[in-house]
This record gives sequence, C-alpha cells and structure tokens, in this order.
Amino acid sequence: MAKAKKRYVCQACGSVSHRWQGQCPDCAEWNTLSEDIPATVFSQKHNLGSGGRAVEFVDLDAPGEELKRRPTGLAEFDRALGGGLVPGSAILMGGDPGIGKSTLLLQAAAKIAKAGGSTVYVSGEEAAAQVRMRASRLGLADAPIKLAAATSVRDILTTLNGMDAPALLVIDSIQTMHSDTIEGAPGTVSQVRGCAFELIRYAKENGVAMVLVGHVTKDGSIAGPRVLEHMVDVVMSFEGERSHQYRILRALKNRFGAVDEIGVFAMAGAGLEEVSNPSMLFLSGRDEPLAGSAVFPALEGTRPVLIEVQALIVRLQSGATPRRAVVGWDNGRLAMLLAVLESRCGLNFSSAEVYLNVAGGYRLSDPAADLAVAAALVSALADKPLPTRSVWFGEVSLAGEIRPVAHAGLRLKESAKLGFKSGCGPFDADEKSGLKYHGLKQLANLVDQVVGSQ
Repeated sequence: MAKAKKRYVCQACGSVSHRWQGQCPDCAEWNTLSEDIPATVFSQKHNLGSGGRAVEFVDLDAPGEELKRRPTGLAEFDRALGGGLVPGSAILMGGDPGIGKSTLLLQAAAKIAKAGGSTVYVSGEEAAAQVRMRASRLGLADAPIKLAAATSVRDILTTLNGMDAPALLVIDSIQTMHSDTIEGAPGTVSQVRGCAFELIRYAKENGVAMVLVGHVTKDGSIAGPRVLEHMVDVVMSFEGERSHQYRILRALKNRFGAVDEIGVFAMAGAGLEEVSNPSMLFLSGRDEPLAGSAVFPALEGTRPVLIEVQALIVRLQSGATPRRAVVGWDNGRLAMLLAVLESRCGLNFSSAEVYLNVAGGYRLSDPAADLAVAAALVSALADKPLPTRSVWFGEVSLAGEIRPVAHAGLRLKESAKLGFKSGCGPFDADEKSGLKYHGLKQLANLVDQVVGSQ
C-alpha cells in the first residue's frame, strides 16, 4: 500500500497545499495552514458509518404518557419554573455567595419530602452536621430528607443506582464534584463538564428532577464552561442585594415554560418567605407626594411589578463638573434621556448633578421605563410632585417620541388593582383598565403636563 502523502489545508479559505508555508498563497492569511490526513487514511481508522446500534425513531404525533409536574410546595418557586418540577429535568441555579440558594433548595426539598416524595440532598461544601444545623434553624429538622456529604460522582451514582430513584436530587454544588476518570482538580472546565454530563444522564434515564447549584463569577455569570448552560433544561438566577431583604428567582432559560418569569422571596429569620404581592416591596410610603418620584409598572415574564423611580437634581453654583449617579438602571440610557430632554424639550441639566435610584435595590432593564425616569427627572427639576397614585411607562426615542411598549393593558390593569387612579404612556395604548389614562405622543407633552400641574 502506498504511503499517504501529507497535505496542508488553510483554515481560512480551505485551499490545499502539499507543503507547509507561513502564508496561504490564495487568501494571503498567515499561519492558517494545518496538516490534514487524507480522507483514505482517515476513513480506515475513524469510520463511524457501521458497527453501532440502530436508533429507534418514534413519530412526533405518537401517543405517549404526559409528564406531570411536581409542585415544590413553594408557589413562587413553581411560578419561576413554569408550574413545578418536570421529571427527568436538569436545573442549574446560580447566585452570589450567601444569597440563599442552599436555603431555598433545602426548603423545597423539605416540602416535597413531607408531601411523600423521596428527596436526596448531596452537599459538597458542607458537612452533614452543618446542613442539619441549618435545617434545624429553619424548622425543617423533622423532614425525611436523605442527606449526604460527598464529592465523588462515582460514589454518588453508585449509591443512587442501588436505591429507588428519588423525586428530587440536589447537588450543592457542581463545582465541588469530581470524577476519577478525568484529570484535573474539582471546578476545572473538564471536571465540571464531565461530572454534569454523568449526573444529567442519570436524571434523564431515571426520571429524576435534579437541581445543580452553580458558582458565579464576579460579574454575576455562572462559573465554568458555557456548555454547562446548554446541557441543562432550566437555568435560574437567584438575585438580590444582601443588604435588602428581598430575593428574586429568575428563569434565564426554560425548556418547559416561559423565560424571564420571576419568583419573589423575602429573607426572614426562619428562612425565605414567599412574597405574593412584590409591588409592595418596591413602593415606599406614598401618603404625601414628593417631587422626583414616579411609579413604573415593570413586567417580569407575565407578572407586572410596580417599581418606584426616584430622581434628585442638585444645582451647582461653582461651575464644577456635574456628577451623574445611577443605581438600578443603565447609566448610558440615563445620559441618552438627559440629552433628549435638553435637545427636544429645552430643559437644562448641564449645570446640575443628577442622581437616579430604583427603590428597593431593584434592577430595571425594561425600555418602557424611559417615560417614568423622564417624569421623575422633570418633576425633580421643576420641584413639582407628580399626580398622586399615577403610573408612567413608555419608550422614548431620540426624536422625543413616546413609542408603544408590550403588554400595556396588563400593566394598567395591575396598577388599577393596586389602587392607582391614573396612568400616562404611549398614545395608542389600551385604555380599558379602569384608570384615567393620558396618551402622550411627544416627550414635550410630558414636560407640559408635569410643569403645568399644580
């Protein structure tokens, strides 16, 4: 048999050369030629077209057993999941250290265990006695949870295969797990990917709902390989400031429900408590109207949440460079809105310091908050409070137009349900909500309404 000749293929344009060169002669790219084994030799050693087992195909419309969700016993957790735990699903939950991930999962596991479901809680960061101490503090010491402190995936899967499949399996956390078939310390990319693959395969084959706790980096993203988020069915983020009592459980990816659904909890002495009306967390006492305060009906998934936006304008007499400080909103969006107010409405913010805050530590990303922020800024600049019990929403364009936003009717209905009397927003928004609605076309109309109000 003749010896196969070497060839070099350009990774940029795909041209073939029989000798290596620093520069591709066709596309002139440097260091793109790499050695490629001829197809005849490669196919002899790596032919995957035979030798495997036949895969069984089923029709999409074939009748099958419908998967029934299992409620966790925490309504806010179920809301974020889309209705409860799906058997055979893999859930990845991330969040800052100390935010309450382990507390929430321990409470959910206890609820399921007390309802008759078998639950297994594997801790790789705490000893069993430490988890038992936390359960006692939360009043869950009598919950029939199978608890273990282990980090070897081989030991965990060997134990699980020797018992009945549980209804819920909690791995806290995936970064502490290690496999003896993979080189590297726990937490490395290869270990996290390999351990997660083995655990997810067990959950899929046995119909076990599994929750993996994940560490986060300093910028808030889940640590480890990004492929981990692709492998699981649901990615959840547990957010909140530790200085505030509220916590938000947000679904970033969900194969079984809506994305961006949230569950709201409040941290108390006995653990996390559900908040059925989260709007009350973010609205301060509003007995007397104050200048620079506007209420915005935000939308998280299918849940409207009323948020208070606060603005403060401080005039500078010395001619120093004014400061712009934002908490809970995008700094670049504030700069754009100030420019629109100056250019289209004739308001002067260049000689004043601007401070903007979203009450309760909430973080806004909805573009519909533009009008509420503009109303708070104009109110603070004119030192005139906005109408009592009013809400503001709408996106502001660079031309000063008030653009329509999604689900305007749902925002207004939620506002009316909480006792608000009037609303301002896009001109063509749905007005069938029981509120006295004012449609605005231009940002200048907002300025006239606020400055001209008594």
